[in-house]
Amino acid sequence: MSEALEFLVDLLDLETIEVNTYRGRHPAEERQRTFGGQVAAQALMAAGRTVEHGRVHSLHSYFLRPGDPTTPILYEVDRIRDGKSFTTRRVVAIQHGRAIYNMQASFHDDEVSLEHQITMPEVPGPETIAPLFERVQQEFGDVDEWFKRQHPIDQRFIGEVPWSPKRPKEPYQRLWIKADGALPDDPLLHACVVTYASDMSLFDAILAPHSIRWDDGSFMGASLDHCMWFHRDLRADEWLLYDTDSPIAHGGRGLARGFLFAQNGELKVSMVQEGLTRVLKEG
Repeated sequence: MSEALEFLVDLLDLETIEVNTYRGRHPAEERQRTFGGQVAAQALMAAGRTVEHGRVHSLHSYFLRPGDPTTPILYEVDRIRDGKSFTTRRVVAIQHGRAIYNMQASFHDDEVSLEHQITMPEVPGPETIAPLFERVQQEFGDVDEWFKRQHPIDQRFIGEVPWSPKRPKEPYQRLWIKADGALPDDPLLHACVVTYASDMSLFDAILAPHSIRWDDGSFMGASLDHCMWFHRDLRADEWLLYDTDSPIAHGGRGLARGFLFAQNGELKVSMVQEGLTRVLKEG
């Protein structure tokens, strides 16, 4: 396990404050706001800590306010329902006395089922694609400090990287993702790591057709809501194909969809995210 992944696992090991109340901390790095994937993953961990049977099969959530990366986050869990096969939890993430994030998660004991799924796209394998740092260094030469750090999630982009001027301006993106090291055999932890990783690239599909620069003051983007459906048991420390697209952006919001496939072709997770796509000034 890399140091970055070890730190992420530690970040997901929430402190128990009281019954149904947990506290999450932040990485020691400068950010304007808390990374949404971190909040979602910690909220799912808080929900899962109160569930006695079943695995997470879905989560539906809203990002309400930007998170403050200098202040711990409290996660309050409401045990809405404990059924025989389904368990439902609501989690509210709180900072400075206000809700910043709201999640409803459902857990289910697997049953005998109807079976079908879409086919995984044919793409190059992850081992044939250079790590992200090498790709960026090769194309741009000068590498931003962010790319020089260790990261808990290894990302291998298929085709051009999202920041490349050579990329085709089409509303889709495919990449392989994997935790950077071996994780313990804890299904909830694997689901939380995948939840963390899912917010790293999904928004890029919305931006792909557009010439947007985040640092010139002309655009404001942020995740508004995030929904995931976990179809099968999965391992976050094995390669997953992240197949994403964006069917529409309009009215200051863009929609992105994503599917995670294992290398054997099994569809593991489906997700949808809507993001704020606010143009602050033309040009």
